[in-house]
Amino acid sequence: MCISSPDTLPARRKYSWWERVKRVVKYKLVIPIKRSKHPPEFTARGVAIGIAWALTPSIGIQMVFCFITWLVAKKIFKWDFSVLIAMAWTWTTNVVTAIPCFYLFFVTGQIILKGFEDLSGYEQFSRQWDAMVRQGSEMSYFESLWTEMSIAAEVWGVPLLIGCLPWSVFGGLSGYYLSLRFIRRHRAAKQRGRLHRKKAVKGN
Repeated sequence: MCISSPDTLPARRKYSWWERVKRVVKYKLVIPIKRSKHPPEFTARGVAIGIAWALTPSIGIQMVFCFITWLVAKKIFKWDFSVLIAMAWTWTTNVVTAIPCFYLFFVTGQIILKGFEDLSGYEQFSRQWDAMVRQGSEMSYFESLWTEMSIAAEVWGVPLLIGCLPWSVFGGLSGYYLSLRFIRRHRAAKQRGRLHRKKAVKGN
């Protein structure tokens, strides 16, 4: 048996930052909803819940909130959705996008509460967030998470929570209708493909 040496193995392709993002979106977000065997509405509700929780200042525990939402919705309101797809779609926001998302929530909350007065600049906001992350860098994951959320609530508090609400609602509703349309079109295309193949077989 011939064993290839490391020098003869094909080099692993290096992907650019944008290509890596597209691969993550494709394999973690798009393919699961394409492969779902549930009704389109069931899957789309999962996307909606995931995006709704993603657009809140709860990065790190969004999947936990999705699971709690699923339990409450299913047991009390008899309303179901794909909890796995919901959890996957919470990753539309993450530690990379946390600062701009939190700033957007904060500014939106400030506008709702006080109009356009006293809006903190993004640079100042970013410095405060970086200082907060450094403070929790030597702690365990859950200790760091609790510290960051506590400081965020203390520093930005009510505006942050109020400001995320319109984005969460809008994002959830948009996610539902767009994903529902996507799933229906994808399944219709698959059905047309199957019919075309059947006609081609019969024609032969």
